[in-house]
This record gives sequence, structure tokens and C-alpha cells, in this order.
Amino acid sequence: MYFAALLARTEDGWQASEPDLDDVETLADLSDLARAAGDEEETVLVFIEQEDAWFGVIRVDGEEDPRIYVSDAAAAARSSYGEILLTDEVLGRDPEDLDELVDLDGTEDGEDDETEDAVAGPSEDHVPTGPLGETDILTDLGMSTRELLALSGDGALTGEALGEIAEALGCGDVLEAVR
Repeated sequence: MYFAALLARTEDGWQASEPDLDDVETLADLSDLARAAGDEEETVLVFIEQEDAWFGVIRVDGEEDPRIYVSDAAAAARSSYGEILLTDEVLGRDPEDLDELVDLDGTEDGEDDETEDAVAGPSEDHVPTGPLGETDILTDLGMSTRELLALSGDGALTGEALGEIAEALGCGDVLEAVR
């Protein structure tokens, strides 16, 4: 079971809504949904959590690329919405580097196609346990990196973490209205 909320920062304060994630299949879809919730240059936050296992914060500022923070990457990797957030960039993978190492047929550049040894690259399945992404994603809004990481530690209850984040940003009551 998932919980998701959109928090748009407006001239009149924060406004919250509960998004319909049924048609969200990519990070671009999620970013478009966030942009639609706010005005052109406003900051919009997307909170996603799954059954106290992990939470994610996606920040969209106007047309800039989304910024992402995930409390537990390994747990998020096991969920459909978490997989959307765990992009190659967030995971520290560079797809262009992988393309240079291995041809489409699985051989190294210049290697004879009959060679059976494939290049061992980074495992696509390896996702680190623990927090991942931009830990300073909320610092200019009122939550320090240290506070965010403390909410992501062992034993942290995800449902409470999103409430604490919202309180630190000054929009706790707005988030509770959509819960």
C-alpha cells in the first residue's frame, strides 16, 4: 500500500493534494504530475511512502530536472514506484560508460564475437541499502541534511518521517489534511 502527496509552495503557503499515480510509469510522468500541481516556477514536492518500508521525496522546481531522495534504496528497489525513483543517475551509474565497455553482442570492443567471456560490469541488480540521492534536497526549505538522514535511519517509522519533514517545512497541517 502506498501513500503519496503533492505539496506545492505558493505565495499563500503550502497546498497539498493526493495525486492519482495510476498512470505514472516513469520519473518524467511523476515530474509532469508535480509541475501540473503548481505554478510555473513554484517548488513542488512529491512524498511517496510504502507501508513504513521506505519513503521518497521528489523535488521539482519549475522546468529543472527533478531532485530525488530515497530513505532506503534497497527497499525502494523492490517496489514499482521505488524503481521509478532509482534512476541510473541516483544510483551512480552512467549508461554511456556501460555502452563503451560492452558491445550489444556482449563482447568488448575489438574482441572476436566467438569469445565467450563477457565483460563484468556493475551489477544492474545491486542497489545499496540505506539512504540514497540528494541529502540536501530540503535544506533551503527548513530541514537540514542531518535531520533528513536521522529520519532515514534504522528503526525510523516512515509514516512518521513524512509528517516530521512536513512539520519542519511548515506544512504539517496541510499534509495531515490529505492523509
